[in-house]
Amino acid sequence: MNICLLGDGLISLTLAKTLINNNVKVFMYCKKNKKIFSDNRTIGISLNNFDFFQKEIIKIKKNYFWEINKIEIFDKINHKEKILDFFEKKSLFSIIKNNDLYNLLNNSLKKNKNFKKIQVKDNFFYNKIVNNEKYDLIINCDSNNIISKKFFFKKIVKNYNSKAYVTTIKHNKTKNRTASQIFTKYGPIAFLPISENETSVVFSIKNNSLNNDNNISQLNFEKLIIQNNKKYLIKSINNFENFSLKSKSLRNYYQKNILAFGEILHQIHPLSGQGFNMTIRDIKILLDLIKSRKSHGLPIDFSICKEFENKTKHLNYIFSIGNDFIYEYFNCDQKYLRKFSKTIFNHLDKNFIFKNLAIKYADKGIVF
Repeated sequence: MNICLLGDGLISLTLAKTLINNNVKVFMYCKKNKKIFSDNRTIGISLNNFDFFQKEIIKIKKNYFWEINKIEIFDKINHKEKILDFFEKKSLFSIIKNNDLYNLLNNSLKKNKNFKKIQVKDNFFYNKIVNNEKYDLIINCDSNNIISKKFFFKKIVKNYNSKAYVTTIKHNKTKNRTASQIFTKYGPIAFLPISENETSVVFSIKNNSLNNDNNISQLNFEKLIIQNNKKYLIKSINNFENFSLKSKSLRNYYQKNILAFGEILHQIHPLSGQGFNMTIRDIKILLDLIKSRKSHGLPIDFSICKEFENKTKHLNYIFSIGNDFIYEYFNCDQKYLRKFSKTIFNHLDKNFIFKNLAIKYADKGIVF
């Protein structure tokens, strides 16, 4: 069985490693990439998905990830008083640097005889790929190539009119197993522990909330972090990166035997850290479909694309809507909701059924 992957990002490498582990030959086509990956970018992987990663994809050594067992949520009115917290003795999720996971997967794939990486030289190269009959399935993980622009352009798009500013702070040594999210008047800021003395910061700042040109200096950004930091003795702050925030849901998941995958299918606001987790759940479903077909002696062809869409599209859309609802609730002025919010959150914080359901939802997504 031969599967072609387009793109060499983190999602594409994760999918490639999963397929190769199940005796599938993978041909990865990608453009020449001179990008230097930053240590500022991190991803959070839920407990259930992390177990799947360890068993089915690649074993991640202890020094590569950092376990989080508590989440604290504060609102923009009172930073000192929590409105919600979630706790698990074992772990809620694990944080790993994008760069570390990328290198781990890439180095493993290089050594495998069933993996081949091929450089795309020009747009005509994609026509050869599409017409190459040796590929049972083509999976497109690159939103910027000509195939995405030709076949996967119909989307439901929401512009948050915000930018995510990402950096890493170094601070005095602490236990650092608690992630925190503060919904400020500028937008949500998350402190995500990486180690005892390092924490990743993701601050989603609404356009025009600070100035008219939407450009924030490093100095002003550091001031915002210090204003919202309540527990770290900060030693240094890395230079930030930023990117515009949109949510996207693709209308059609496939075209003949070409399946869109990853952020092409769904892109959500980073406040819940669920983007990569949604993709891992997609990988689980695709893997189950491939295993089922192989066990019954059935071919892997274009029909698997339709089956994958039927199993995932509604779940991904509902999950995206839920994530957007959380953002909009805290983003609204709360002129009329404010007097009720504290009472509501006090009840929710004491409700173990709600907390268990919320933890399960964040861990496993929507399960029917």
